[in-house]
Amino acid sequence: MAFDGIVMAAMAGELADRLTGGRIDKIYQPEEDELLFHIQRGREKYRLFFSSSGNNPRLHLTNESYSNPLSPMPFCMLLRKHFQSGRIAEIRQVENERILEIYVDTINELGYSVNRKLVVEIMGKHSNIIAVDLSTGKILDSIKRVTPDMSRSRQVLPGLLYTLPPGQGKAPLSSVTEAALEEAFPDYGSAEALLSARVQGFSKGFAAELGSRAEALVRNASDAAAFETVPAALFALLQDLSHKLITRNFQPVVYLKEDGTPADFHAFPLEYLASRCRALTFGSVSEAAEYYFSHKAASNRMKQKSTDLLRTAEAILSKYQLKKQKLSEELLQAQDSDKYRLYGELLTASLHTVTPGAPSAQVLNYYDNTTISIPLDPRFSPSKNAQRYFKKYAKARTAIKEKTQQLLETDENIEYLESILAYVESAGTPEEIEELRQELVEGGYLRKRKDHFKPSKSKLQPYAYTTSDGFRLSAGRNNKENDHLTFKVADKKDIWFHTKDIPGSHVILFTEGRPVTETALFEAAAVAAWHSKGQSSENVPVDYVSVRHVKKPNGAKPGMVIFTDNRTLYVNPALPAGSAGKDSNAK
Repeated sequence: MAFDGIVMAAMAGELADRLTGGRIDKIYQPEEDELLFHIQRGREKYRLFFSSSGNNPRLHLTNESYSNPLSPMPFCMLLRKHFQSGRIAEIRQVENERILEIYVDTINELGYSVNRKLVVEIMGKHSNIIAVDLSTGKILDSIKRVTPDMSRSRQVLPGLLYTLPPGQGKAPLSSVTEAALEEAFPDYGSAEALLSARVQGFSKGFAAELGSRAEALVRNASDAAAFETVPAALFALLQDLSHKLITRNFQPVVYLKEDGTPADFHAFPLEYLASRCRALTFGSVSEAAEYYFSHKAASNRMKQKSTDLLRTAEAILSKYQLKKQKLSEELLQAQDSDKYRLYGELLTASLHTVTPGAPSAQVLNYYDNTTISIPLDPRFSPSKNAQRYFKKYAKARTAIKEKTQQLLETDENIEYLESILAYVESAGTPEEIEELRQELVEGGYLRKRKDHFKPSKSKLQPYAYTTSDGFRLSAGRNNKENDHLTFKVADKKDIWFHTKDIPGSHVILFTEGRPVTETALFEAAAVAAWHSKGQSSENVPVDYVSVRHVKKPNGAKPGMVIFTDNRTLYVNPALPAGSAGKDSNAK
């Protein structure tokens, strides 16, 4: 359901009350399909967020921070030219459609007063944000241009007259009459079908909600004043809804599934979800919308970023795995080089018995008193053939050293990239994904992107937990953070944990001068198993050792360490009781 016409009506009323008369201070475009307006009204400052994403289109006030590109996108530049410093004159919904119009009074470059309009169309994959010049009615530009190849019925291009999307023949909420409902009801058979087909703004879910309420009012009638027909009950519910929208009597609510992820949200309670979901109420529609979209598990922005980086890292890892296979084969061949030394020695000792130009030589192997056949190149003398075998032997021995070193480096790259993949899979925010991408850029695995975004001002901190007996724990979110946590934050007397031969986070148990308990050790080990690729396994082996025994070799990659005097615990992955989902960045 998310953003239907009723939610849009509530949002329009809320934004009109808060933003009308406000000045647009700054305009940003964090992503290709997103906008962020900074608006000041009196002493109050607001941030208005827009998204024309095909998966999660929306608009609402926000408290979140968004990263911005170093170079503004063209549509952002146009909005800054025509809307920045302007004052919001009016915010209104188009009938009960999912279309919002923001009217702005501003000054052009010649100093004349001009009027603009920003139209926000929340319509699934056809969502758009369009800037319009009110004096001409023409489109200045849009966040998504619609060409004749994309739509024959309605183009959205600079210079064209702005027209509303084609209507569906439905009536606005304010013009619905009881007589019209009574007349149309027999054609549809249910209140839900009637609402969906004849009244603007009703999603399937909200139509089902009001329809079931209307039918219940008739079914439970017990006195003469009760509703005799479903259309009569439905009309009364629609009048009540219209009154609540006009008087801003909203009851914003988000419904959560058993696993804590949002199932849906609306400006009014939904009885059909209340029975199977946990309800969270909010003070404003914007707060409910922001909570719903920011906590949605399948957030398109997060999913896209993690999927892209996962695919890239897997491709790099595959190249190193192929390189390892090739090096292993070449090393195996080079290790069979002792026969070249033997051939050279035997030929040198038997030069007087070898016939020049012969394809092979039968010589005595004085190591085991057997006769051996040695292949020869007929172009060269017996002495030259012996020298060639010695050169092959020397070359093979050099290759063994080089390829052994290359194989070690390749194994280090594979281990490092496997840790990156583990962090990408467990990342919970776009900021974590960006930090991992930056880590790969700094390591030379990826090129720096031209559209590289400014790093977030608020640096992510390690996960923080407390054991049941009061010891503090910290777990790194990525390899660079692991290094910082182990070698900059932890004391030499603290305890270091890491899953045995499994990619995962460094976990530090801070002793703070106290003797460590067995409970703390096992809970810290369980946290290390939780923040690893073995999270879904049982009896995960976890090494632990005093921090003083953990060293970082010169030139080692981020997060890669060596350690001694370790012990191993076998635990099931878990977080300390009451700490699920807790981290040091929680707001």
